[in-house]
Amino acid sequence: MKTQRIFLVAALACATTLFAAPPDAPVARVEVNFDHPENFTDVRDSLTGTEKGRDGYLSEFKEFLQQRAPRYLAAGQTLTISFTDIDMAGDFEPWRGPNSSDIRIVKDIYPPRLNFSYKLVDASGVVLKEGQEKLVDLSFQMSASPINNGDSLHYEKAMLNNWLHDKIQPPKAASTKK
Repeated sequence: MKTQRIFLVAALACATTLFAAPPDAPVARVEVNFDHPENFTDVRDSLTGTEKGRDGYLSEFKEFLQQRAPRYLAAGQTLTISFTDIDMAGDFEPWRGPNSSDIRIVKDIYPPRLNFSYKLVDASGVVLKEGQEKLVDLSFQMSASPINNGDSLHYEKAMLNNWLHDKIQPPKAASTKK
């Protein structure tokens, strides 16, 4: 048992050394900013919303983009995304009764909307792409996977993932054909 542990630790150390990027290799970076999130249309955890709830959702957006976007970037590239408005899928319907103020009702009349600007810069500082985006997915309930594992930002993340795939192309492998 002790020998297996030693072998496992040694194997992990070798794998980390073999597959890690060289220390001087530029790393892709993703910066996510929120411009006046207190004015966003709907990043709330209830009808009245709380700062803690809003900040929790914004943290999830940031974490998602920082984990997902690097697979679409070449080494040394930096992607900066600045959100100017977010309207999450669904809405709160207070007329349903006093106990429904913290229940988000998801219907096709409440599609997710994301407004942001972005800039993709290479390792030497040259701007490769930049622009403003106003993403809306009117068919969000049909296009996103029905299995969301309770992720409250499932539809928004699907939209962002599609945008990354369409606008921020993954690095192409060097062609070996001549």
